[in-house]
Amino acid sequence: MSDALVTLFQNIGLSEAKAKETAKNKNLAPTLEKAILATGLEEVPRTTGALLYHLASTITPGAAPHLEYISVAIRDSKLSTSDQVSAAIKFVNNKQEINEAAFNEECGVGVVVTKEDVKKAVDEYTKTVEAKLKADRYKFFGPFFAGVKGIPSLRWANGGDVKDAVDAKMLEVLGPKGELDTVVKKKKDSKPEVKEEVKVEEASSVLNVPDMFFEGELARLHKPGENPQIKPELMAEHLKATGGKYITRFPPEPNGFLHIGHAKAININFGLAKAHNGNCYLRYDDTNPEAEEERYFVSILEIVKWLGFTPTAVTYSSDHFQRLYELAVELTKKDMAYVCHCTGEEIQMHRGGPERGPRTACVHRNRPVQESLDLFEKMKNGGFEEGEATLRMKMDLESGNPQFWDLVAYRVLKTPHHRTGSEWLIYPTYDYTHCLVDSFENITHSLCTVEFTQSRPSYYWLCDALEVYKPVQWEYGRLNVTNTILSKRKIAELVNKKHVFDWDDPRLYTLPAIRRRGVPPQAINNFVHTLGVTKSDTVIEATKLDAFVRDYLNETAPRLMGVFNPIKVVIENLPENHEQLLTVPNKPRDPSMGEHAIPFTRVVWIDGSDFREVDDKDFFRLAPGKTVGLLNVPCPITCTKVIKDDNGKIVELVARYEDAPGFKRPKTYIQWVAESPKHGSPVRLDEVRLFERLFNHPNPQDKRDVPGGYLTDVNPDSLSIEKGALIEVGLWDIMNRWAKESESKTDYEAMRFQMTRIGYFCVDKESDLGDVKGKAHGSLKDTVKKVVLNRTVPLQVSNTLKKQE
Repeated sequence: MSDALVTLFQNIGLSEAKAKETAKNKNLAPTLEKAILATGLEEVPRTTGALLYHLASTITPGAAPHLEYISVAIRDSKLSTSDQVSAAIKFVNNKQEINEAAFNEECGVGVVVTKEDVKKAVDEYTKTVEAKLKADRYKFFGPFFAGVKGIPSLRWANGGDVKDAVDAKMLEVLGPKGELDTVVKKKKDSKPEVKEEVKVEEASSVLNVPDMFFEGELARLHKPGENPQIKPELMAEHLKATGGKYITRFPPEPNGFLHIGHAKAININFGLAKAHNGNCYLRYDDTNPEAEEERYFVSILEIVKWLGFTPTAVTYSSDHFQRLYELAVELTKKDMAYVCHCTGEEIQMHRGGPERGPRTACVHRNRPVQESLDLFEKMKNGGFEEGEATLRMKMDLESGNPQFWDLVAYRVLKTPHHRTGSEWLIYPTYDYTHCLVDSFENITHSLCTVEFTQSRPSYYWLCDALEVYKPVQWEYGRLNVTNTILSKRKIAELVNKKHVFDWDDPRLYTLPAIRRRGVPPQAINNFVHTLGVTKSDTVIEATKLDAFVRDYLNETAPRLMGVFNPIKVVIENLPENHEQLLTVPNKPRDPSMGEHAIPFTRVVWIDGSDFREVDDKDFFRLAPGKTVGLLNVPCPITCTKVIKDDNGKIVELVARYEDAPGFKRPKTYIQWVAESPKHGSPVRLDEVRLFERLFNHPNPQDKRDVPGGYLTDVNPDSLSIEKGALIEVGLWDIMNRWAKESESKTDYEAMRFQMTRIGYFCVDKESDLGDVKGKAHGSLKDTVKKVVLNRTVPLQVSNTLKKQE
């Protein structure tokens, strides 16, 4: 990576970090450099630079000879949008010469589409779908927008103008969003266990299609049928099988739990299919029996459904083991694969070794075809031990792309497979399996993260070598979060060394952990949608994700009062048997969330942090002789006496109820919980778990900040446990509602609420709620034996409150 190249890329508008990242890319860097130099411009406008970057990052091998031609067209403003550049790439692909008139027509050169043109086209299109629009209302946005985008006269219209016109027309026809547009998840009559076939329509009642699938990078993806094939008949067969539908897949390896980055992948794959009324499969890439466990299969499907998506079908790479083997034999017969006996170290040395020297062919590469066929059969029948033989694809050792250095297609593994048992003693690798199973399943858009960019040419090479249908691979940036790690191996080490409970410890960012912490799936989905989809990796500060979750819970979580380190308060001027039922809102100023009743008696408990024996002018809560309000109680109280035990510990406060007419309104109100055995108040909590960042540094794997390694960066104060906390009886309302509505009766984290002035919490799975199966009547307070809460996120604390504490 040269400094001159970084500077050149910065001059077209890339940030320093992006310029350095691009300069390191051995495929993209020379292409982008050539495109910039072809313009002959000393100063490149940012808009031109963005189009040149789009050209360099998306140009196909067949269009590469015409890179300079397209670059000059961008310079001369003939091509002024990324859609036009994409059209230019498609037009010149595999052409020897370019007809300028045809190029201009196909790429929309000189075409101007005004906002008025867009509005007229939208008005006309609306007449053809008005009935459907009125029936489906705002759920119809995706198909409506896609239909408008497909109008020929709007091919070169500004995407923002089109969206504005669609939004305006929907508002005109439907009016503002109302109750009809609120998405409610319907309760199913029964919940059979999903094994294979399920319906994609069920997910449509859970999630709306976000705009991101019709804007930016995703809006520029090819349409089904537009991806070229080595034989035209392959596309004809594909379209016959799919009917021209969008077909995507989410293909996790079942060797660990999904993490926050997978939430983005799930949303993109399922969301793109849904946006275009297509299908998305959940495919388990189960080709490594040594690392796969049943619990991972179960967890992955649970998480996908928890996020609100239902696969069109659940499939497995192992479904295709026989066909994959037959194609490997065919590849070998074409002299495009060979059996190799090199060790892993020897393979690395033939690839240039640590010094990146010249690449050389091993002695097995040019062995006779029949010999490789016989040896491959011997591998299949158990004639070799693990590590003694592999089948490698004969690719291109001279290529600058490591993904062409004779990748391994098959290896010997004598571990039984969870689905096929001991039927197979050889297993295909990811590099061999992935593209072929995409082909078998007629995937139209094989979406993956940017680290697979180098794999795209080898993906296409294998499909063409075997003359099978070739999907399009398209890459997007990963989602990462600070102050955590996502590596399966490193999380396993954290678990084994007891730094965390397990893979679902709420301090981790696996999706089961995030779920256990009480983060709602809708908040995760909405967060992913706000990030959008680009080619760049996204690193989000953990605090920003927390803020998004907090904002979501602020709108959806009921409020309860609870106290830590409780202090008993006796209100001396109330009768011994004083009992008053107060009706309090589940959320202040939001009647739609309902209300519940709590008792107010002569004895209440307050939070230990809300009392100071020695007062301070900046402390506005309770102190001797000081008055404070009790939330939802008509009158305030004044502390008149402090009672301590023999050790000097405060055991009780005596207060006066200030119900005299004209008493001054207090500056501060605090939460409280009444002592009322008749009402089962207070509810005593066995544990309240308060979580902080697991690691001290944003990147615990950065050797510069953490020279001792990530394990030395573990925050010893990442977990604190409150014992003896109390909470009001409104908790039973939340639990009883959950018992009636929950289908599984295992999703304890769905019992979410705000503990007023403290934070957002959920019930942990280690709680013992007794026999809740079929608990549709009665109250859980009769069966609950243990209650454990997890803090999801704390409340934002104002500077004033920080000073007081």
